[in-house]
Amino acid sequence: MNILDQIIESKKNSLNQKKEAVSIKKMEASVFFNRNCESLVKRLGKTDTSGIIAEFKRRSPSKGIINDKAIIENVVRAYEFCGAAGISVLTDEEYFGGSSRDLEKARETVSIPLLRKDFMIDEYQVVEAKAMGADVILLIASCLSPAEVKRLAGVAKNLGLEILLELHEEK
Repeated sequence: MNILDQIIESKKNSLNQKKEAVSIKKMEASVFFNRNCESLVKRLGKTDTSGIIAEFKRRSPSKGIINDKAIIENVVRAYEFCGAAGISVLTDEEYFGGSSRDLEKARETVSIPLLRKDFMIDEYQVVEAKAMGADVILLIASCLSPAEVKRLAGVAKNLGLEILLELHEEK
């Protein structure tokens, strides 16, 4: 089993716990849920931005600790000030040290588009992303079947979220 398979298996287990702890109805009552999303696609096309999607990552399985003590508000404020078109915030806790709170704090701090970078495998996570204040979600093709990509993308679009699809192979 490779690291991606391990992460997905772990994600499935933690997702079951989250579903028991927080209902979709509760997420829909989030302060961010009914806000209009900012378009990353439009921001990337503007000439007054760098065209860069900056990333906030606390750690990774391959690099270890990167920014475990960083104050997300300071980092994302600097990214926005320096002209980032958008910001990617890792929310996976177990492998990347991120959290939903990181994305929420980023949303409270900046007005530019935010990408929830996580291992999205379930519709619940798409609703969760909207409730956190995300404007865009990442779908990783190697973790999903084509039907799952289509289904999750449909849920995201219905919520007003944009989709960034990560591909690793030509097929």
